[in-house]
Amino acid sequence: MPMVCLTDFEASAQKHLSKSTWDYIEGAAGEGFTKDDNIAAFKKILLRPRYLKDVSQVDTRTTIQGEEISAPICISPTGFHCLAWPDGELSTARAAQAAGICYITSTYASCTLEDIVAAAPRGFRWFQLYVQRDRQLNKQLIQKVESLGFRALVITVDVPKLGNRRQDIRNQLNWKTNLLLKDLRSLPERNSTPHLQMFPIDSAFCWDDLSWVQSITQLPIILKGILTKEDAELALKHKVHGIIVSNHGGRQLDEVPASIDALTEVVAAVKGKLEVYLDGGVRTGNDVLKALALGAKCVFLGRPILWGLACKGEHGVKEVLNILKDEFHTSMALTVPLVFFTFCNNMGKVMLSEINQRKTNSI
Repeated sequence: MPMVCLTDFEASAQKHLSKSTWDYIEGAAGEGFTKDDNIAAFKKILLRPRYLKDVSQVDTRTTIQGEEISAPICISPTGFHCLAWPDGELSTARAAQAAGICYITSTYASCTLEDIVAAAPRGFRWFQLYVQRDRQLNKQLIQKVESLGFRALVITVDVPKLGNRRQDIRNQLNWKTNLLLKDLRSLPERNSTPHLQMFPIDSAFCWDDLSWVQSITQLPIILKGILTKEDAELALKHKVHGIIVSNHGGRQLDEVPASIDALTEVVAAVKGKLEVYLDGGVRTGNDVLKALALGAKCVFLGRPILWGLACKGEHGVKEVLNILKDEFHTSMALTVPLVFFTFCNNMGKVMLSEINQRKTNSI
């Protein structure tokens, strides 16, 4: 039976993976409220379709940080892709290159950065940085990704400490050692990639330290993990180039807003002065449309990419991306707007729907 939606890949991936690996990928902080709410919050947003408009030319292309992508659907940074498929990030990179979209490579990739670049030499890549305590190590890593052709630096800000991931604790998973020793033990040594040694993340890194990062790189800096207008305003003040609205897939602090619920607050705060993206809970083309209509420049996918990888490797990732792109194309064609949100090539071909958000009462 063919897989026709992202949840089909989710069900199939669970069958392909060991329990501990599945629990790690699907893990959440606390009671998992935020992880579930990331998905549920999209369903509270209703589209208001308008018809009898010309939708014969629907174009999904857009740009992020001045670079064209085939659709506003890109790949979030997630670590340890070799848990899902033998050649891990190499397959992910090839699929992203074929799709013409951005792939944010994680600090904790299970393949070397050199191998990832070699696997997809024409790929559009950003690099996600967990800031380490050793500044010299940070500098070396940033200089390496810059020399390898990565086009932006994504600093994850919501992990000064690892979240309370109950399932990992139940499975006695030590994310710094056991994950690599048990699941990646068959991989060759990678002495050329010091970031794989799992150095401790710098819990003292703060706003004033951004100027040091900016002093050692020409790459645009994107902050991942912003959820409030206050932090969005500080990001603007510190002259970063973009924000990824994200709660880390519900893996860090439970009972924070769903990413889509936090999006409008962040978008309003930056007043169009920097690009805002969304990560978390995107499972359908309608979800992509809603995020863009609420001000995101594009969305990033985390777990669904790993589902595709677990099922079919590179081809599975391509299928996940194609399914979502096709659904998004359909959503655009079926929701011709009264109000236009042009996000693409400024040729008037791409139209996003006026939306109506139905809010639930807070208790």
